[in-house]
Amino acid sequence: MFDNMKSNFTRTIAKHIGNVLVFLRPKKAQELSENRITLVHKNKNNLSFQERLMRFALVQKLETLDDHNKIAEQNKTFWINESATELFTETKDSINTFFIPHCTFIFDLLKQEISNQDQEIDTLVEIGTGNGSILNHLSTEFPNFKKLIGIDLSANQIEINKKKYKQNTKLEFVTSDAYDWIKKNGKKNTVFVTYNGVLEYFLEQQLQELLIEINKLKNIFFVSIEPNGASHDFDKDPNTQLYGDEPSFSHNYPKLFKNAGFTLWHFSQIQLEGESKQTFIGAKN
Repeated sequence: MFDNMKSNFTRTIAKHIGNVLVFLRPKKAQELSENRITLVHKNKNNLSFQERLMRFALVQKLETLDDHNKIAEQNKTFWINESATELFTETKDSINTFFIPHCTFIFDLLKQEISNQDQEIDTLVEIGTGNGSILNHLSTEFPNFKKLIGIDLSANQIEINKKKYKQNTKLEFVTSDAYDWIKKNGKKNTVFVTYNGVLEYFLEQQLQELLIEINKLKNIFFVSIEPNGASHDFDKDPNTQLYGDEPSFSHNYPKLFKNAGFTLWHFSQIQLEGESKQTFIGAKN
């Protein structure tokens, strides 16, 4: 609500009232701001009006970070720790509110791409599987796949997923760093998927190395649905930029995939609310 206000006057008033509430309710303020990423992505629908004002004021106070290595380290620490589970819980409905209405088109295109080649694709790997809802949904979209593997840094969330989806025997959930797992377990005839904020936490060089490692495998398809900074023009500025209050990395995904040796079969973007847009990449080797 407050993040998208266009009136500077309205934002100033909201920030002032929020600061007063932060002063009057220090315990709630501490709870809201316990972690930077959780604060930025807090599900505002679960907050009272006063709490939303407090959150808005707290976000405005976040220190500006520009050290890429420090940012990547802090972000990885967040996703490993228990606090990530709270965010995964709050975003569990995104499959219905965003994924199905806005993202399924690229998987229809993927089906066409797969049908045009001779070798059978039998495995799907989701990097950054989170609460597992996307992986579970894709198991119904691709019934011929023998195995769908969800990788995530959060050991707590992986254990939750194993229990929640134990009836779906095609699903496998693994706690691991993506690069390490792929280097050891990656195989040909696989679709790799990322959705809504995974690759944006990789340093540019780390992401390039990951894509190069994946490209070493044979008969690979990759579907990447990742946010970018709204003002990031890949033609004018081909390099990675920082964006948002976390902050995250706005990567030039077409460039990085092509540099790794992939061919793009799809590229598009849609504008989101606030300071980001969603980028859709379909790639193969």
